[in-house]
Amino acid sequence: MPGRRVEGSPVAPLAAFSAATNLGIAGRVFRLDPGLRDPDAVRALLAGFGGREVDDADAVLLGGRVDVDASAGARIARARGGMTATAAAAGALGDLVDGLRIGISMVLEPKTAVLALLLAEAGAEVAVFAFAAETDDAVAAALADRGVAVHASASAAPEEERRHALALLDRRPQLLLDDGAHVIRLAHAQRPDVVAGLIGAAEETTSGVRPLRAMAADGALAVPVVAANDAVTKTWFDNRHGTGETCVLAIVRALDDDLSASRAVVVGFGPVGEGVAARLRVLGAAVTVVDLDPRRELAARFAGFRTTPVLEAVTDADLVVSATGVARTIDPAVLAACREDAVVAVAGGAPEEVLPSTATRREPVAPHVERLHLPAGGSVRLLAGGDCVNIVAGEGNPIDVMDLSFAVQVAAIRHLVTQRGALGPGVHALPEAADRGAAALALGREAGTGPSAPPVDWSRTRFDL
Repeated sequence: MPGRRVEGSPVAPLAAFSAATNLGIAGRVFRLDPGLRDPDAVRALLAGFGGREVDDADAVLLGGRVDVDASAGARIARARGGMTATAAAAGALGDLVDGLRIGISMVLEPKTAVLALLLAEAGAEVAVFAFAAETDDAVAAALADRGVAVHASASAAPEEERRHALALLDRRPQLLLDDGAHVIRLAHAQRPDVVAGLIGAAEETTSGVRPLRAMAADGALAVPVVAANDAVTKTWFDNRHGTGETCVLAIVRALDDDLSASRAVVVGFGPVGEGVAARLRVLGAAVTVVDLDPRRELAARFAGFRTTPVLEAVTDADLVVSATGVARTIDPAVLAACREDAVVAVAGGAPEEVLPSTATRREPVAPHVERLHLPAGGSVRLLAGGDCVNIVAGEGNPIDVMDLSFAVQVAAIRHLVTQRGALGPGVHALPEAADRGAAALALGREAGTGPSAPPVDWSRTRFDL
């Protein structure tokens, strides 16, 4: 890579803060360590990432040494301390979930552990599943020690992952919180009796909502599913800011390169792609965007990015980031078109979003980095095995961002339970009032309080003034 090493670069304090605390930069106020090298450059990056400098002794010190307890228990406690909206939403459930069986299929790390514990404290019987690449074994053990059933292991092979997921379903959950719709679909295929007992499910991701809508269109979806992903309080912050920010910083750290001189390609200009592209540009990369949807390609151009077809875009790129959530986005033809030694990473992610030829030889070269020797010659470097780079090579989305997403999940639980019997099979939006309520909790307000827009008097026009 052509950029500078991270140590000594203006991005170093941002990357160090993110890695040590798993807190977001976007939306946060900071004060800069007086000893920072090149504070003006750090200040510019901080503003570009959505942070704000203040002269306040109580503000987070950026660039100072960050010493944190890395034990699983301490990480769970820190996550809980930053998840005030989720805690408030769960606390307000009352006895609504008392005795209900809730299955959670999500990345198993401290934030998910907090969600599981809060629901258990609300009276639910909670069980958790996660794929191997998305499991923190120390967190899994700590969660199990606190009485939550855990079906996950970081060393699980694919068949064992399947057994873990079926074990979750065999607990006969009445509610499912899913990430990627993998367990919802597995239940329909392998446990129709469990599906028959489901009140409903909530889906966390774009890559999960998409197949669920296809199932519904085919008449195959047998339960109501709330598209938690589509709530404004989730997508505006989780996808654009949380995933965009942490994926870029995970790439910086995995490569030990500040990306300041890189030519980067972002494939997909949905909210995740927007966040990735914006932060790469802040770091100084020259960014090209690829998107098959002409509306999103136009949006990228209006945001000041060059756009081209993918096979043209990757030929001179140092870094290619797939942000589509669609399988086979980076297929053998795209990999073959990449320049020698280009880096490929996935932000967000779906299974096989990067799909090399079976004849490709893989060679580990560094933590979270492997070289793909392509069948026709040449090679590229793949980060995080083609899985979501901020999860495998980082800490996942920031605590404060996941607080918003999980507050939305709790709102989805409330909606499914209170509307039990009224919601038919299909993909349903979270009601706007519930979406606004989750955001209000994050602002420290009670849901439903504060001023609201006056009702619209449709009968009055300018002719009546």
